[in-house]
Amino acid sequence: MSYQSILDGIAAEAPKYFGKGKVASYIPALAQVNPDQFGIALLTADGELYKAGDADARFSIQSISKVLSLTLALQRHGDRLWQRVGIEPSGTAFNSLVQLEYENGKPRNPFINAGALVVVDALMSRISAPTHSMLETVRRLADERSILIDETVSESEYRHRERNAAAAWLMKSFGNFFNDVDSVLRAYFSYCAISMNCAELVKAFSFLMNHGTCLQSNTEVLTPKQTQQVNALLLTSGLYDAAGDFAFRVGMPGKSGVGGGIVGVIPGKFTVCVWSPELNEFGNSVAGVFALERLTEALDVSIFSGLA
Repeated sequence: MSYQSILDGIAAEAPKYFGKGKVASYIPALAQVNPDQFGIALLTADGELYKAGDADARFSIQSISKVLSLTLALQRHGDRLWQRVGIEPSGTAFNSLVQLEYENGKPRNPFINAGALVVVDALMSRISAPTHSMLETVRRLADERSILIDETVSESEYRHRERNAAAAWLMKSFGNFFNDVDSVLRAYFSYCAISMNCAELVKAFSFLMNHGTCLQSNTEVLTPKQTQQVNALLLTSGLYDAAGDFAFRVGMPGKSGVGGGIVGVIPGKFTVCVWSPELNEFGNSVAGVFALERLTEALDVSIFSGLA
């Protein structure tokens, strides 16, 4: 069975999951998104792109951007970054302050909000124009100059910044945050508000299946060791408190965002992105999780079972 026929079948079946979740409403701009949409794209290690459904519809990537900001920070700080942010699953909500207080201002991992804020703070210590640098990086990785930041979404998130600001100030009180809180928050929300589609995201994340080298530009983004580390974190922490369930059911490193997207990686084989706006109680796309589970079943592929 071909990749295209599998994706077409998944896209045809996905609508039965519409109505079983809710769009993210705590970010008002996201609450306006039409929930009845589904897209999927897959990029193979030899550069073949397959897509189905609404794979060309752009959406707010939200926490998927945390992988990209981590990548930029690792390029500039290397292993020193892990002195400020941990590598363990959190076991608490992605925006929890309790664990942060208990562990003296060092976030458990770079994919919870506090961890992502530390990563952006680290970036701002090395980059004079962090928002421009991120946007240019994303455009280069995806080989698409038209990618933009949705300023409406970014401003909506900024207006509802209280909890993220609290996390930043708490970390500053422990000496683990060095730049102006408001400036870091502005950059962080701009990253989350980058608007991309499934086809662009699988290209942007191709380096994670290719030993750290981008397929589009053939340039090294991360070292092979760093790529291995990022994929490990994606497996253990990429889907919030449902990371264990995702590893159990799907068996691949992945990162979700409350915009409804999920990016997954089978190293050496492919990157895949699904998008459907309605979320489950963990903040992950309902139809997206179904789609990735069905994909790995159809291909009989998992990082735990070897490549198909």
